[in-house]
Order: sequence, then structure tokens, then C-alpha cells
Amino acid sequence: MNDKRLSKSLDPLPEPTLRRLPWYLAFVSMLRAESVEYVSSTRIAEELHVDASQIAKDLSFLNIKGKTRIGYEVASLEDALRFFLGFSSRHDAIIVGAGSLGGALMQDSGLQRYGLNIVAGIDNDPKLAGHKIAGIPVYSPQHLSDLIKRLEITIGIITVPVESAQAVADSLVGAGVKAIWNFTPVRIRVAEGVVVTNTSIYSHLAVMYNRLLSNHSDF
Repeated sequence: MNDKRLSKSLDPLPEPTLRRLPWYLAFVSMLRAESVEYVSSTRIAEELHVDASQIAKDLSFLNIKGKTRIGYEVASLEDALRFFLGFSSRHDAIIVGAGSLGGALMQDSGLQRYGLNIVAGIDNDPKLAGHKIAGIPVYSPQHLSDLIKRLEITIGIITVPVESAQAVADSLVGAGVKAIWNFTPVRIRVAEGVVVTNTSIYSHLAVMYNRLLSNHSDF
């Protein structure tokens, strides 16, 4: 797969497509580990419950095309997806809030396989600041700006209480981060050009509980 050719096609994708691509990657990575050489869009569709025509359309955004009657070459498809999604590059990040959730993310070595390299944590709890979690140093808040500038950190992860979320986002953006992964239920406001991705565990719980109750209305 020609990375230069692929990189020229990095126009913004429809978000539903972008959300499906990691599922395709996970499946073809499993196939590659099993030494499978080719996979059809039909087989991917059956595994992931996505229409085969949708899979072909999604992959066309990446200039990836299968061979007639053979399908996609698994190794090339995995490499192309990993490159396109940014998982093959290292993205240095700082996490603000090194408590239970933040600490768990710092200990999740699997994130590095997807390019996320947490280089430091920030917390105002003296039991955490000045110590390490999974080998990653935790600092007090006054070190935030210096760390971001000195280590050229581009991503900030927010796992603080809701009342602190906006202030933390302001500090991160003010120090120069270009993207924020927000784990709080607060919809933070940032300057134009800063990327924000919201991952609300509580929202997902609410959806799950609602569907559970809807499917068992006699509870």
C-alpha cells in the first residue's frame, strides 16, 4: 500500500464511516494473525453486521479497492487502515485527573498499540502528584503548561470532576494542545481549530439502561 498516495486522500470523512473503520481494522488484524491472506467485503459484512456495499463505500474513501472474486489483501488492508486512522504514528498526550479513571487509562498499555502515548499525568492530590502510575510521572497542576510546551504534547485527556472540566480545557488549549479527549459529561468550549472528542461513560450507560428497560418492560 502506497502511504504517500493514501495520505493525499485525507479529506474529512463522514463520521459514521470513521467510526466503522476501527471495527474493520480489528477484524482484519485478527485475520492477519490467523495467516488469512484475502478477505471479501461479504465476509467482513457477515462478521460485523454491516452491508457489504457500505464496507466497499467506506474503504473507497481511503482509495482501497479489492480484487474481483478475491477480495482485499488482508496485510495491505490492515496496514492501510492503521496508517489512515493514525494508529501507526505516536501521539503524545497528557492526562489531567489521575484518579480512578485517569489512572486506569495510564495503566492501559493497549492504548500505545493505537498510537496514544501518555507521557505525563496531572493531579492536585498530593497522594498522586510526585509519584508514578505504570511508570508515567504525575505532576501537580502548576507544571501543566511547562510540560506541554517542553514535551511538545499535542493531546490533552480530561478525566476530572465536571465542575473543573472547562477550566482544565482552557488551560490545555492555552498551553498549546491541539486536541482534547474529554471523558466528562460537560460539553467544553474551545477555540476554533482545536479538536474535541467526547466520550461520556454516563451517556453510554443511560442508553444501555434505557434499551434494557425497553426490552423488559415488565421489570
